[in-house]
Amino acid sequence: MERPKYNEAIICRIKSYEEGTVFIPSDFADIANILAVNMALTRLTEENVIKRVMRGVYEKPRFSNLLKEYVATDTEKVADAIARNHGWSIAPAGDTALNLLRLSTQVPAVWLYVSDGPYREYEYGHVKIKFKHVTNKQTSGMSYITKLTIQAIRALGKESIQKKDISKLKSVLTDSDKNIIVVEAKGTIAWVYDIIRDVCD
Repeated sequence: MERPKYNEAIICRIKSYEEGTVFIPSDFADIANILAVNMALTRLTEENVIKRVMRGVYEKPRFSNLLKEYVATDTEKVADAIARNHGWSIAPAGDTALNLLRLSTQVPAVWLYVSDGPYREYEYGHVKIKFKHVTNKQTSGMSYITKLTIQAIRALGKESIQKKDISKLKSVLTDSDKNIIVVEAKGTIAWVYDIIRDVCD
């Protein structure tokens, strides 16, 4: 039986994705209605063309020639897909932000994100993702790198942040990052911005 044309369009788009891309049904809303898209994605999952990470979240699997196996799904991409699905603005927070900025080598037990959406928790495999509701001011109107840096500094704490942390941030952030952050972060709390100015100096 010949597949509907929208199926071919969905397959063609997925083929254009890089391996490791995480996506949601609404990413194909311009091709077909949501019911048709869900049916197509279910079929592609059964055919092992794509992987279902959790309900409503899929991945084009990435195979490592070095390891000779498929690589674990990127949790950051999953969190972003969940947020896009609900229309939330998010930012990594706590130990998650520290790990992503290499201020900590410890892999988070729970991947924490601040969000302008409700409190929610998700789990797939052995990974837990938690979204914590905060004011819109903490998550909107800034680039990813600015939000990430602010949340990492907040996680370290005003009294606990050390010179080595500032030095690490100076080395991890590019000059372009610093130029963006020092402008976008002006509205954040005073002590955090003082550290940001030090980092970006």
